[in-house]
Amino acid sequence: MNIFKRIFRLFWAETNNAIEKLEEPIKMTEQGIRDLKKDLNKSIEALASVKAMSIKAGKEKEQYANKAKDYERKAMLLLQKGQNGQMPAADADRLAKEALTRKAENAKNAARAAAEHQKLQTNVNNMQGKVQKLRSNIGSWENELKTLKSRVKVSEASKKLNKQLSDVDSSSTIAMLERMREKVDQEEALADSYEQLALEATSVDDEIDSAIGQLEAASSADDDLLLLKQKMGMGDKTADETTDAPDA
Repeated sequence: MNIFKRIFRLFWAETNNAIEKLEEPIKMTEQGIRDLKKDLNKSIEALASVKAMSIKAGKEKEQYANKAKDYERKAMLLLQKGQNGQMPAADADRLAKEALTRKAENAKNAARAAAEHQKLQTNVNNMQGKVQKLRSNIGSWENELKTLKSRVKVSEASKKLNKQLSDVDSSSTIAMLERMREKVDQEEALADSYEQLALEATSVDDEIDSAIGQLEAASSADDDLLLLKQKMGMGDKTADETTDAPDA
């Protein structure tokens, strides 16, 4: 499995080609983590297999040990029967000897199973430590990858914004605003000028109309007075006296 070589190859393979593009290391890291997860699953399967073998060896050790004890108990019973006359002493000795032989075989098998169980259990403990470490590392790398991906997004957004800001010509923008301000000031001044001209033209017309109106009003009043005197039979004495005066 050689996890550490895989990790080293993951982060350093094709560095010269990927260093300028952030997407490539991210994709490589994601693929590497997926590969490590596959290795983790295989390691767990191997661990389960070895652990099953260890459990089996432990059971065999107990079985062989129990059989050895049982054969020893049977040998003792046979010797007791031979001594008590319950069976011929020679048969008791022969069978007891056979039972002891089988006891030795089972004791030997129990010792072998115990040694195998111990060896397998040591392997199980080592593999469990490595699997746990690999699982912990994968979790840490996944969290770090999430953080790095977030930093990449922030970095790309900042780079884009800074590029947009750098593309803006502030001096030309200010100059354009100044020209617009001058143009607006000029248009406003021109509008004020036309307004003043319009007010001046209106004032002259008002003066003319006012003067004409006063003259017309005075003429109309004289005419009305004359008509009224004529209606009353008063006539214009001044006019009559001037008319009746004798020639000099």
